[in-house]
Amino acid sequence: MKLLIIGCGGVAQVAIKKCCMADDVFTEIMIASRTESKCVKVKEEMSGKTRAKIYTATVNADSVEELMALIGYFKPAAVLNVALPYQDLSIMEACLKTGAHYIDTANYECANTDDPVWRAAYEKRVKEKGFTAYFDYSYQWAYHEKFKAAGLCALLGTGFDPGVTQVFSAYAQKHYFDEIETIDILDCNGGDHGYAFATNFNPEINLREVSANGSYWENGRWIETKPLEIKREYDFEGVGKKDMYLLHHEEIESLAKNIKGVKRIRFFMTFGQSYITHMNCLKDVGMLSTVPVKYEGRDIVPIQFLKALLPDPATLGARTKGKTNIGCIFTGKKNGVKKSVYIYNVCDHEECYREVGSQAISYTTGVPAMIGAMLVVKGIWNRAGVYNCEEFDPDPYMEALAKYGLPWKAVEDPVPVD
Repeated sequence: MKLLIIGCGGVAQVAIKKCCMADDVFTEIMIASRTESKCVKVKEEMSGKTRAKIYTATVNADSVEELMALIGYFKPAAVLNVALPYQDLSIMEACLKTGAHYIDTANYECANTDDPVWRAAYEKRVKEKGFTAYFDYSYQWAYHEKFKAAGLCALLGTGFDPGVTQVFSAYAQKHYFDEIETIDILDCNGGDHGYAFATNFNPEINLREVSANGSYWENGRWIETKPLEIKREYDFEGVGKKDMYLLHHEEIESLAKNIKGVKRIRFFMTFGQSYITHMNCLKDVGMLSTVPVKYEGRDIVPIQFLKALLPDPATLGARTKGKTNIGCIFTGKKNGVKKSVYIYNVCDHEECYREVGSQAISYTTGVPAMIGAMLVVKGIWNRAGVYNCEEFDPDPYMEALAKYGLPWKAVEDPVPVD
């Protein structure tokens, strides 16, 4: 199978290396990025370690025409998008026009939230949904009928969260519950990279996500909170006690749509006080803005300039020690009896670095990206249209997680989140 991978950042490099390791599935891999030298470097790292043929290319993922030309030249079975979420729609368009399946790890976001066309659509959604998140699935779900008519599959959000957390939800629904009542998604990073301030994945996406208003789903409606307003403490296996904060996260919207009867869904992520202090300071002085400002006659996007100053997440692997613990606590009923189950993965930063030269945050997203692409190209998860991970049979995905480096546990009657 031929696979085109677009992007060559920290997550992308993990996905590329894991696809190369799965050379019984992916026989030819094209790595394409705006900066081809990054692609060449990864190709050289994998030389002699895979039977897959690896090619590299330069592409502007904002350009549908450039993407179509590259897809038309390479003729892949599928395109794995591990570029920026800003580029989801252009890559989806190119896949539609060239007949390639589409896979990504995060939903679409607008690069410039000051754009008048986007702003009008955004304000309409705010009025309809009652919350102000800058990112949601509506743009990509709108492509469902087009992909269905073309006989193509678009698999959205096959990272860890979104992605694995949704597969955990489908697995719990299939094997543990007749009815799921609540889902609490817990994302804990207990790693230490030694920097005063750095983000473990793309700073543009990470900082926008954390500094935005939070929200959760309860009794059929969205409830919005102020940024980091709701805080809980939880004792995570392999990490210990950590403060975690309620955020808005895209899989809440998807799970609310697809897990029938669920009454409440929340997402929590852990942060230390130093991270929060730095982020709030940067937000207060305007450095998290996506709106261009004039500086010495040039347009500069503050958060993109900040990204250039911060450590590249792809370089953190050698410095990071500790573990992550990411999973879902479910409550519900089975045969009329109330029960709760915690399904989760613990991942070691140093073990990830020894395997693929990456810290665990990139690893826990890059491995599921490969798994999603594998299931699509093998026809195991392949229906015409646009789908989220929980809409397919979870069992093949769960088996692949254990096989390819993300073993999971299921514990009954866990400590609940208040």
